[in-house]
Amino acid sequence: MPSPFPGMNPYLEHPELFPGFHHWLIIEIARFISPLLRPKYRVAVEVRMYEVNKTNSLTVGIPDISVINRKSNTQSTQTNTAVVTPVSQPQRVKIPVPLSIREGYLEVREVETDILVTTIEILSPSNKRGKGRQQYEEKREEILATRTNLVEIDLLRSGKAMPLAEDQISSDYRILVCRGDNRPYADLYAFNVQDTIPLFPLPLRLGDTEPVINLYTLLNDIYDVSGYDLVIDYNKPPVPQLVKNDGAWADILLREQGLR
Repeated sequence: MPSPFPGMNPYLEHPELFPGFHHWLIIEIARFISPLLRPKYRVAVEVRMYEVNKTNSLTVGIPDISVINRKSNTQSTQTNTAVVTPVSQPQRVKIPVPLSIREGYLEVREVETDILVTTIEILSPSNKRGKGRQQYEEKREEILATRTNLVEIDLLRSGKAMPLAEDQISSDYRILVCRGDNRPYADLYAFNVQDTIPLFPLPLRLGDTEPVINLYTLLNDIYDVSGYDLVIDYNKPPVPQLVKNDGAWADILLREQGLR
């Protein structure tokens, strides 16, 4: 069953669904481009690990560790032992707990030289805020300081968009295609929740045939295989909620398809 939306499905942005969708999309992009790049290039699925502060992340579904207090015995007996004066009752507080985050990304490498040609990043909630954002931006700057191509896919409305030199563009989603031989310029595909997801090329070395990636087709394949239609309740608003105009548009769209 395909997604009911013509572009990015905003319900997939829910913090409980997006981590799985993120991993699926990484793998599906790799499966799509790998046969088109052989034998000159190979596609590697890499994993980046770092720790973020739980109070400064969007991670959900991880239960807090609770301490169960034993009930004290209220029966008193007469003894000659001195009784300790009860201490004042403490307040329950939360402390920042570091969480280990594992994020996948793709690397396209030249087989003969093993040179990194293109990095493909799909932004996660952790990439867009707090310590995770700082660490991602540092890696981003390292890539942009080289001739490595960068494809950066942002399918999250929440969080601040990644910086551009002169950024006056406002959109829900972004796909940035930054060629290493064309710095400081890049191609930005900006689109909103009511738009279709634009097609974009995978940058390679100059003169090579570049595959065109259709994220919407891949999204629908994932939506079907993962059975998201079985777990998403379209009677409820998405998380994060849509702005007023988009919410009204989504309501009409979902009612037309019998999902509300």
